[in-house]
Amino acid sequence: MTVRRRRRAGDPWYDDEAGRLVRPYAVSNGRTRPTAQFDLLTMVMATGRRPVACQGPDHAQVLGLCDGPISVAEIAAHIRLPAVVTKVLLADLVDCGALTARAPVTVSPGAASRTDRALLEAVLNGLRKRL
Repeated sequence: MTVRRRRRAGDPWYDDEAGRLVRPYAVSNGRTRPTAQFDLLTMVMATGRRPVACQGPDHAQVLGLCDGPISVAEIAAHIRLPAVVTKVLLADLVDCGALTARAPVTVSPGAASRTDRALLEAVLNGLRKRL
């Protein structure tokens, strides 16, 4: 017999064997494509405006995480949902004006050649020691 338990107020229900009881596609109402373009490194932040339409507990949870700039990847990790579902929720909040999004800065090809090789090798060596 599996045990269902509530972690904290506002958190989803979990089953120890099955995981989240509300499946991700139900959270996004079956949608798999956000209405806005997001990268995993896109930074989002609350605008201070509350959504007029009643969103849902997952939208409220996401909005609560966005007091300061936070990346899409971080939000997905906090709410324990796939990135594509997180992007749909974020797009809903951007569409209603509750969030603002900023795409990550792209690096020009000339800047990539100026990368400090010694620094990269030191990072690689450090990672090898840890693993």
